[in-house]
Amino acid sequence: MYKTEEEFLMNYDSNNFDKLSVTTDVLLVSVSDKKQNNYRKTDIKAMSILLVKRDDFPYKGKWCLPGGFLGINEDLEECPKRILEKETNLKDIFLEQLYTFGKVNRDPRMRIVSTAYMALVDKNRLKDSISKNASWFDLSLMEYNDEIDIILDNGNESLNIKYKKVLKEYTTDKYEYKIIKNDSIAFDHPDVIIYGLERLKNKIEYTDIVFNMMPEYFTLGELQQVYEVILNKKLLDPAFRRIIANKVIKTDKVKTGGGHRPSALFKYNNN
Repeated sequence: MYKTEEEFLMNYDSNNFDKLSVTTDVLLVSVSDKKQNNYRKTDIKAMSILLVKRDDFPYKGKWCLPGGFLGINEDLEECPKRILEKETNLKDIFLEQLYTFGKVNRDPRMRIVSTAYMALVDKNRLKDSISKNASWFDLSLMEYNDEIDIILDNGNESLNIKYKKVLKEYTTDKYEYKIIKNDSIAFDHPDVIIYGLERLKNKIEYTDIVFNMMPEYFTLGELQQVYEVILNKKLLDPAFRRIIANKVIKTDKVKTGGGHRPSALFKYNNN
């Protein structure tokens, strides 16, 4: 038996343990204007996520979330920032840790554990261009009975993921999502996508996280559209106004144009 910490460390042999690698994956979500061909129609909001096409094995030619290996001397919180800038050319974006995914066979190369992050942005406000192998995919989600169907479309390709929703814990109403169809998304990134969307849906009910996807000035109608896209349901106007009553400030600015009456502009109340 060792008597001191120093004695223990001098005799410690890390080769007695199996090796594993750590990665981070980033689910980058935007709810932004989707332009209408008819200028008289109001722009609608659409949710989109950013995917990167793999140019090497495994899963060469498949789409995946931006991700990469954690450097041996790199802090975990710095890794997703570096990955976003390297793989997508994006920086200074809201990030929060989402979940750690560690199924034994989640990566065919080796034993890899991934800490996933969720990033939020209004992509129409981005000043930097994304990398050539990255693409924004509009996301539509349909839920019926115990199945969820996600369609991802970037204008050139359409990807489909289907999940079965299974009640995991009766006492906490906690669900898990089993993939029943996935032909285009690499690794276990469909798990990251559905987990992140559910987390986002829950968090806008009790936090101000949604304002990371809003421009500085917006109408209440635009803000309500963003809530509705994330929650995947229509909201009654009076109920919505009560939800955001203390979260926004009315400004003296108005939105004009588009063949519609001027609308008052608001901004986030961060006090």
